Amino acid sequence: MALRFIAVGGGTSGHINPAITIADALKKYYGDKGEDCEIIFVGRSEGLEGELVPKAGYEFKNITAKPFPMRPSMKMVKAFKAFKEGRKQCDKIIEEFRPHAVFGTGGYVCAPLIFAAEKRNIPVILHEANAFPGRANKMLGKKADLVLTGFPNQESIFSKAGKVVFTGNPIRSIIKTVDRNESRKALGLSDDDFLVFAMGGSLGSKTLNEFMVDAASDEEFKNAKFVLGSGKQQSGVLDNVTIPENLTVKTYIDNPQTYLSAADVSITRAGAVTCAEVAAIGSCSVLVPYPFAAHDHQTYNAQAFVDVDGAILVPDAEVKDKLKGVLKDLYSDPQKRENMRVNAKKLAVLDCDERIAKAIAELLESKKK
Repeated sequence: MALRFIAVGGGTSGHINPAITIADALKKYYGDKGEDCEIIFVGRSEGLEGELVPKAGYEFKNITAKPFPMRPSMKMVKAFKAFKEGRKQCDKIIEEFRPHAVFGTGGYVCAPLIFAAEKRNIPVILHEANAFPGRANKMLGKKADLVLTGFPNQESIFSKAGKVVFTGNPIRSIIKTVDRNESRKALGLSDDDFLVFAMGGSLGSKTLNEFMVDAASDEEFKNAKFVLGSGKQQSGVLDNVTIPENLTVKTYIDNPQTYLSAADVSITRAGAVTCAEVAAIGSCSVLVPYPFAAHDHQTYNAQAFVDVDGAILVPDAEVKDKLKGVLKDLYSDPQKRENMRVNAKKLAVLDCDERIAKAIAELLESKKK
């Protein structure tokens, strides 16, 4: 008999892609043991998950969900009504699919499924990617039989969960095999070329876009090469700006691992998945946390790297005053750059997929006893 799971994670790629990677890891784990594993996803069809999940080859079922506001308002009434409707939909899906467990990776869309599963005594598994957990996972963690964490030492935060296991964050398999020399060769870089790479996520960062133009224009960096992933939403800030000859601007970069690996210095936000990729690649990175992230969780992510001298943290508000000085320091100190790469790699968890699958399998085995 096949093992069956229902997965949920929505709103952002930082929730959805880890959920897909966990699903892939479970199918591989049980497949290697000669066992069948069936996984379906639930979420909002109008959300990003409605696009990414089917593209990854998984069956997707739409449910209703709305975010709960921080303060009482009419939005609270609408959110609660959506939650009740979503829970009824999940009850029906559970009754039809009969899962052995459900797992979620964060976001308000998880709530209807987690509550429905807990009511039926179906094991609940959560994965928290960030060093500072999101609001949904902190609440839902109280109902979880197992919480898997992307950063260590979160046992006290999820003290009411059945078990907490540090697994690291799932990353794409290609990240684990990227080679710095091959990446530089692919980008046509010589041994003497100094490359600065920056990206602010798929939507982009106005702060980083403006900084890269300013830095590339600096006489001190006239022999350096700059590549910027401007993002779709923020690329417009460069429309009326003169782009220096040593700066290449790309609206979207579909192979960021090549640039992260090849760059002498990379400048990025500090989302959980980005941090996991920075660690796995061993990138010399300046992390600029997104200032509007919930509970400022990206600063906590970045701080984990700072604590081991694996990256430099520059707050978004201080980019204009400080980042160029940081870049000049790294430009003139190859040994410091190498030390940061080595230290960043210390935070890499390359067997994350196996850790996650094993922890889930052990939970299900314990439920049989």
